[in-house]
Amino acid sequence: MSRSSSPIDSSSTTSKKTKPAAQRRKHHHHHHHQGHGGYQPLLPGLPDHIAQTCLSLVDPHTLYSVCRSWRRLIYSPSFPPFLSIYALLLPTATTVQQQQPPSDSDSVRFSCFDPVSTKWVPLPSPPPDPPLRFLLCHPSFISRRLPVQSVSVNGKLILLAATADHFQPALNRPLIFCPLSQRWSYGPPFATPRRWCAAGSSAGTVYVSSGVGSHYSQDIARSVEKWDLLTSISSNPGSPAATCESDGGWKWEKMDGLMKDGKFSRDAIDAVGWRGKLCMVNVKGDAAKEGIMYDVKNDTWGEMPAGMLLGWRGPATSMDEETIYVVNESKGVLRRYDPGKDIWVDVYESKMLQGAQYVAAAGGRVCIVVGAGRIVVVDVTVLPSRAWTVNPPPGFQPVSIHLLPRMTSQQEEEFA
Repeated sequence: MSRSSSPIDSSSTTSKKTKPAAQRRKHHHHHHHQGHGGYQPLLPGLPDHIAQTCLSLVDPHTLYSVCRSWRRLIYSPSFPPFLSIYALLLPTATTVQQQQPPSDSDSVRFSCFDPVSTKWVPLPSPPPDPPLRFLLCHPSFISRRLPVQSVSVNGKLILLAATADHFQPALNRPLIFCPLSQRWSYGPPFATPRRWCAAGSSAGTVYVSSGVGSHYSQDIARSVEKWDLLTSISSNPGSPAATCESDGGWKWEKMDGLMKDGKFSRDAIDAVGWRGKLCMVNVKGDAAKEGIMYDVKNDTWGEMPAGMLLGWRGPATSMDEETIYVVNESKGVLRRYDPGKDIWVDVYESKMLQGAQYVAAAGGRVCIVVGAGRIVVVDVTVLPSRAWTVNPPPGFQPVSIHLLPRMTSQQEEEFA
């Protein structure tokens, strides 16, 4: 993956070791300042389309610091998108106490951390109809937050499951955000809306399994549904599907393969896509757990390898569905799975990884949400691995993160 498509790096964090972004940028601006109303080519002496080809090979952090025309270029649809952190945010306890009255639905925020501008940028508001009504806290679950489940597929953020009032499923169909168009849309209706399910993706197809519908059902707790995004887009590239709009031809397909029991319907489960399989465990943390794998091609279930299960001691994710990473949340160790030896190999160890809650990986970076709400970014492309932190927006904490292409066509003032 080229550097221009890499996600956040150490030069773009809010770490105390890094100079503020404004200080890093300002010393270059006088070289390419545009005159009043005058046109200035991207590169003097070259047509803009050739200049764009040349500049696309340059690190976007460098382009951002030079001049406004180059700054606009890196957010244009024609420039190769770099990866950014997308987060579902909830207010901290202090912020919640200040709300009069607090509202779970209004508390949910979607935001993107741009690694070039080093700023959090709010996503456009989701469609108001139907309104999102997520139940995030309830007196019956004092020590836990009710989950909102999401996946990233084909460069899109997809919300799949949450809890509404009276413990009903909050989503009747997926809610999709496309960074490149900055638009929300809905996917096809679920055959069975769920909450507390297993959710994941493999090769451009979204899967949901187990969970609870409007009430507990053994049939739902053992069932699997899939939604193939890539087939819909490739079969009709000019359809609204290709631009992140819902398409009436899309549908969820109920699979024949059934889970052996309903043990995976007691919590939100991350089904990690890895080499044609979805890997999942039924309990988080260090507790004794069961691990299973779903073969997406053959529609069959099997046991997780013993070594994989033994080391699954915290949140897990995969890089390009080829390498699985897990964070041992009690010891603060990021580990990589070696399938040949069925063991976990230490990648990076730090006390700041203790209490890890969520993890995402892409472009050679593993991003981890830790207990304090900070996001720790680990570069796994170098030896030894190095890490830095990104602070969440003031008053908010991330409850899930994804690495997706940056948004296009932003107003320059948002990043200036």
